[in-house]
Parts: sequence; structure tokens; C-alpha cells
Amino acid sequence: MRLLCWARLHKGDTLTRGLQLLDGQVEADADRLREEFQTARPFRHVVMRPFLEAQEIEELARSFPPFEDRYATNEFEKVGRKAYRPDLPGLGPAYRQLDGMLKSREFLALMTHITGIPKLLYDPRYIGGGTHENLAGNELDPHVDFNYHPTTGWHRRLNLILFVHPKWDASWGGCLDLHRDPWSRDDVFTSVVPHYNHCVLFETTEHSWHGFRRIEPPAGHEPVSRKSIAVYYYTKQRPPDETAPSHATVYVQRKLPEHIVPGYQVQPSDLQAIDSLFERRDQQIRFLYEREKEYAEVYGKIIDSPTFRLSQALVWPAKKLRNLFRGG
Repeated sequence: MRLLCWARLHKGDTLTRGLQLLDGQVEADADRLREEFQTARPFRHVVMRPFLEAQEIEELARSFPPFEDRYATNEFEKVGRKAYRPDLPGLGPAYRQLDGMLKSREFLALMTHITGIPKLLYDPRYIGGGTHENLAGNELDPHVDFNYHPTTGWHRRLNLILFVHPKWDASWGGCLDLHRDPWSRDDVFTSVVPHYNHCVLFETTEHSWHGFRRIEPPAGHEPVSRKSIAVYYYTKQRPPDETAPSHATVYVQRKLPEHIVPGYQVQPSDLQAIDSLFERRDQQIRFLYEREKEYAEVYGKIIDSPTFRLSQALVWPAKKLRNLFRGG
């Protein structure tokens, strides 16, 4: 598999040639992509378009796995309207080729050149990644992603999302929104239309809030679904000022639609939207409750363990002596 927008880019770990779009219509190089990435707002990102050669992206679209309920169970243990398949190499020859490219030294060198992040690591398990398909009616609240790989402990640094559905219209929703601060009423965001063969690369940080609004094609339109391939990259180390305690994905619930204001007459479609907001809020509260119980159980086992009791007995005299000195 070969990127449309790059030739033989590296010798060892050093880029030696810029990117060249083979269709001759757009001139771009690695330095330009790096400049776009570094200066983008509300956080560092770049859209690479087109990403793959026509034949390569067509084969990925043609062999995209069908939507199946068994791959659509969400974090609340319900079958939702999003299916994902993390076993990218197991989805056929085109996906094995893509996997080979995404983990190659050349491609990792290109990602480092664009982002300035050295020693990037590829995740062969595609935890949280792989193919994603979102059906009409689905949406994704603004969120920041989990920040450590759950098994290796690596720091999550980059998200790469390639769109493979044949066509998309911004009026259908589903655009990738990159938010400055969804907690704030003054939040602003950059919206990226998920066009075919466009690839978004953005940095994963504690403020890389992103999501997409409800997918709603017009009434009577043929069924559409948002199909993408997500890949995450990691590093073993991260600058201390960018490092945060480990956390799972953190969501911010969407606010009421902007057109619902005092004096507005609520329509049946508005009630459906409000019901959906409350349902997702309740699911999130239930999820946090269950996670709190799990943490409490683990904490209880720790403080009841003989090792913890022994450690407390050993440090008690030192604490007592320190308190005596403080009191004097």
C-alpha cells in the first residue's frame, strides 16, 4: 500500500524528500503539513487529503466489514448504533496492507516529522481503534480520550482517522468537531467534514476535545453510515508538563439545541432530542456509579490486606513522633 501524498520519504530516520501529490493539482510537502499541524486551532491537527491512491481506498471501502450487533456493544453493555472491529489485519488483504504501512518505519518517521513527537509507537492490538461504523441517529459527545495504553502503560499521543465512506454531505451531521472547551458556554470548535479519503491527524492531550453531532440524512434519503479507520500512536515517555494521572475517556454531555429558547414551541423532534440527552446522561451516571463501586472494592482489598496493615504498623511510630515534635 502506498500513500498518494508521499514518495520514498526517509533514509534511516531522516526525511529526505517532501510529499508530492501525484495528481498534480495540489502541491504539498511534509514541511507544509508540519506547519499546518503546529499552527492549527483549537489544538494541533492537520487534514491530509487525499490520503491513499484511488485503487487502495476503493478496496478498503469495498471490503469494509458489515455492521453486526455483536461488534456494536457499547460501554454501557447495550447494542448501540456504532460497530467497531479492532483486528485490522484480519479484515482482508487491503487491511493487512494498510496495517503494514501504518507501522512501517517510513510512516512513523513521517508522523514524527509532521508532529515533532519522537519515538512514536504503533499499537498492534488497536485498542479503541480499528474500523468504526456509525449509523444514522448516532452521535459522539465531546470527549478527551484515555491517556495511557491499558496494558503497556504507554502515553497516548496521536489519533489518526481515515474516512472511507464513498460520499458525505456536511448537512448530514457527523462532522468531526474539535473543541476548545466544551465545558464553557463560550466554547468554539473547528468542524472537519468527513470526506472520502481524507485523513485527520491530531494530538491527544488533556484538552483535545472532539466528537461529532448526530447523523441525520434528510427524510427519504437512502441509508448512510459514517465509516472510518482509527489508529492511535503512543510513546514510552512524555514531557512532565503534559503528563496527567491515568484516566478513562471523559465525556461532556451536549447542551440543549440552540434553537430551544424561551418562548419557543417545542416540537416532537425536540422532545426526542431532549429524551436522548437525558438517556445518555443517565447512562453516564450509571457507568460512573459502577466504576466507583469497582474502585471502592479494589481500595477495600488494599486496606484490608496484611501487607497494608504491616506498612501502617511500621510507619505509625514515625507519625507519632512527628506529631509530638510539631506539637512542641
